[in-house]
Amino acid sequence: MIKPRQRSKREPTIALINIVFLMLVFFMVAGTLAQPLDPELKLVKTEELDGIAPPDALVVHADGRLSYRGEAVASGAAFLADREADAGEDITVRLVPDRALEAAALVKLTAELRRAGAARVLVVTERGLQ
Repeated sequence: MIKPRQRSKREPTIALINIVFLMLVFFMVAGTLAQPLDPELKLVKTEELDGIAPPDALVVHADGRLSYRGEAVASGAAFLADREADAGEDITVRLVPDRALEAAALVKLTAELRRAGAARVLVVTERGLQ
């Protein structure tokens, strides 16, 4: 009688290649560069926030001043008027408020932006650490 040959087990190289590829994509996304925020700015803390780097965010300082990419902005409506020419129909505004900014001022600014034509107003905060 002839003994059947035992097949050698192959290593799962396809699975290993998939894992390496996924790690490559992860590090490419995680390593995306963004402009640094104003060093005087202290972000609001929240928990369980999906982190998105704010490259084009409207910064609201503690005293209510607005700035965009380091330059002063007169008001939320003026900011949107400049953005409408570039963006088109659906304008999403990212706000980066200072931690010391009063909540009423933030609510007033978001309402002003919505009235001026912003489709969405996103408030960017710092992730809470536990």
